Amino acid sequence: MNTDPIADYLTRIRNAVAASHRVVEIPASNLKKEITKILFDQGYILSYKFDDSTAQGTIKIALKYDKISKDPVIKEIQRISTPGLRKYAGAGKLPRVLNGLGIAIVSTSKGVMTEKQAKAENVGGEVLCYVY
Repeated sequence: MNTDPIADYLTRIRNAVAASHRVVEIPASNLKKEITKILFDQGYILSYKFDDSTAQGTIKIALKYDKISKDPVIKEIQRISTPGLRKYAGAGKLPRVLNGLGIAIVSTSKGVMTEKQAKAENVGGEVLCYVY
C-alpha cells in the first residue's frame, strides 16, 4: 500500500532522471495523468502514453534531455503538500517558483493546473509540487 501516490510518482521521475533513463513507467491514476499532461504542455517531458491494458493502467513517460549538454530538463521536482501537512494557497498567494522560471502545480476546484493558469482564473487550491 502506498500512502502518498503523488510523492511516489515524483520520486520515480526524479530517480529516472538521476539515472539518465529515457523512459519511466508509473502506475496510473487520474491525478497523475493530469500532472503528466501539465509537464508535457510546459515542456518538461518529451512525450507520454497512457496504457490501459491492465486494471489500474500505467503511464509511460519519455524524459527530455538537452541535445548538446545531455543535461535533464527537469533539474528539481519536489512535493510540497503531503498527506500529513496539506499546503493551500489562495488566488493572490500562489507561489512563484524561481521568479517564474519554474512551475508550481496546483489542484483547484477547476482541475489541476499551473499557478499561472490558476492566477489567470482567479482560483486557489492545494499546491502539489514544484518543478524547475
